Amino acid sequence: MINFEEELKKFKPSLDVDEAEGAIYARDLTDVIDILKEMLEETSDSERKQRS
Repeated sequence: MINFEEELKKFKPSLDVDEAEGAIYARDLTDVIDILKEMLEETSDSERKQRS
């Protein structure tokens, strides 16, 4: 039978996970909201140019 207390004492987090987490948070990722904002700005700019 597994002794969970002993196993927890042996546990050490993987360095790969910590490194990956840092790399993910360090990147500036574009999400859907950013894309929609950009599309709205382009549409607004186009409409302004057409009015002028």
